[in-house]
Amino acid sequence: MAGRINDDDVKAVRDAVPIDAVVSEYLQLRNAGGGNLKGLCPFHDEKSPSFHVSPAKGLYHCFGCQEGGDTVDFIMKLDHLSFAETIERLASQAGITLRYEEGGYTPGRQQGERTRLVEAHKAAAQFYVEQLDSPEAEIARAFLAERGFDQAAAQHFGVGYSPAGWDHLTRFLRGRRFSDQELVLSGLAQEGRRGPIDRFRGRLMWPIRDIAGEVVGFGARKLRDDDNGPKYLNTPETPIYRKSQVLYGIDLAKKEIAKTNRAVVVEGYTDVMACHLAGVTTAIATCGTSFGEGHIKILRRLLMDNAGSEVVFTFDGDAAGQKAALRAFEDDQKFAAETSIAITPGGMDPCDLRLAKGDAAVADLVEARTPLFEFALRHVVSRHNLDTTVGRAAALDEAAPIVANIKNSSIQHESAVQLAGMLGILDTQFVVKRVSQLARWARERGRDGGPDQGRQQRRGRPPAAEQARPAPGPRGPALNLRSPAHRVERELLKLALQRPDLVSPAFDAYGADEFTAPPYAVVRQCIEEAGGATAGANDSAYVPRVREAAPDDTVRAMVTELAVEPLHTRRDPDEAYAGVQLVAVRLAAVNHRVTEIRGTLQRLGPRADPAHLAAVQNELWVLQQYGQSLRERGYAAL
Repeated sequence: MAGRINDDDVKAVRDAVPIDAVVSEYLQLRNAGGGNLKGLCPFHDEKSPSFHVSPAKGLYHCFGCQEGGDTVDFIMKLDHLSFAETIERLASQAGITLRYEEGGYTPGRQQGERTRLVEAHKAAAQFYVEQLDSPEAEIARAFLAERGFDQAAAQHFGVGYSPAGWDHLTRFLRGRRFSDQELVLSGLAQEGRRGPIDRFRGRLMWPIRDIAGEVVGFGARKLRDDDNGPKYLNTPETPIYRKSQVLYGIDLAKKEIAKTNRAVVVEGYTDVMACHLAGVTTAIATCGTSFGEGHIKILRRLLMDNAGSEVVFTFDGDAAGQKAALRAFEDDQKFAAETSIAITPGGMDPCDLRLAKGDAAVADLVEARTPLFEFALRHVVSRHNLDTTVGRAAALDEAAPIVANIKNSSIQHESAVQLAGMLGILDTQFVVKRVSQLARWARERGRDGGPDQGRQQRRGRPPAAEQARPAPGPRGPALNLRSPAHRVERELLKLALQRPDLVSPAFDAYGADEFTAPPYAVVRQCIEEAGGATAGANDSAYVPRVREAAPDDTVRAMVTELAVEPLHTRRDPDEAYAGVQLVAVRLAAVNHRVTEIRGTLQRLGPRADPAHLAAVQNELWVLQQYGQSLRERGYAAL
């Protein structure tokens, strides 16, 4: 049985690893105001960022899909790890040695599956790097040198060599206490007639890392003529490696991609190396598969779907390269970024180009890119006989939708004029109007489509965070968050979680009955059980205590959401702003009670007991006077 991680160590790990540093490994974050950050949610597809991170609270929340939690929750959900695996990974990053209770800890048996497979790949990568210096690896070193890569380049990219024997790596990893089952499951070994044997033998090895920088697979290049395997052999699909969801070089390129808003997609491992060494440090490549949906999601999160961002594809100028370019164009509308193509001269790939003409030629190749729609347009037009009326009409039918899908409206108009010239149609306005009509229809179809948050906002609907939301569990009917009373209650709770110093001690005197929305009353109770806003004013553990006090996951998620959601003020919140919210909630509660008492008086009628009637009337008078005082004096009347 696995040992339980010491509670103090768990807390130390949570405190040591900032949530924004962890999340930034997976997506680009930008300032959202109020000390918060925002980005495109990694848990669902969206066109505008609704994923918010609060570094001060150590929490995240997506107002689109409602996923939320702390650093540990983020890693668990995104990488499908257990709690123990997540703590182990974060502890390793922070340099914290964990203590295990209930009988100690045996790494070989007690780490989670994913952690074990990642550790095996990490050890294998180091083994291959060391083997590159062996006499047997002379052929591998020669291969690199012939392509312009020295020892420093090999070290930078972690390139290694797998010995030609049957079980060199297998025996090495067994010595590190990895089981045969783990070696086969990881894809590093495969079943032989007498047990596991190395999958990669006598090959040049590239470690494939995920966006967090962990080795999850390998790409292996054949070096010898007597190797009957494919030219490139990749790790098979495993629990930690999905070729449709990894990009070679993304760990090295991600920061520069986010910084420059540009990604350069090349075709091979050596092309990535050549680009980076030539100064094009945003280069990445797929791993033995075509560029697809999973790869698009990775880049979109880094590029933040900024309309000014760009994805540049590099392809050879041969037929296969043109086919690949057109296949990439099919995915153009899945990017908010502009897509371009850079066709290498003379059929050379970036690696060959760097060898033949130097680093500057590689950089110039990217700078001389052509919009991908323009490439696709020329290809479509070239397939038709423009000397005939029928040919020109057919070309227009096929080409006009391409121009209509151009994201930049000014470029769209200019391209429509160019299309008329390409087709030899003298009536330029006819082509422009045809393109405009198709673009308008496309926009209308988009607006009438599914409940995408971006489309909701363009049609004037409130974002998901402001729409009606069901109350947690059986605690009440669906909330109408457009209700003024509920809005101010929400804002006050946000202040109580995010800036307790501004609302204490007044907030702690508020009863749960002053929150008319049942789930908000539950959150108010959680705050009280955590010691109240006064106790949380200067306590970093305050919000975690409130979350721990939540009776279920639904309430806990609401606490997280309220702790992360931006306040409805463009300025930094101050005591005056907090006072307005405190008064608004108290006044709403007073007005609600006044309405109830008036109903009671109406039901009592003229025959009611005089003493009881006088008591009710007196309560009504007191509340009316208090309400008047709140309206006139504000915070001073609390």
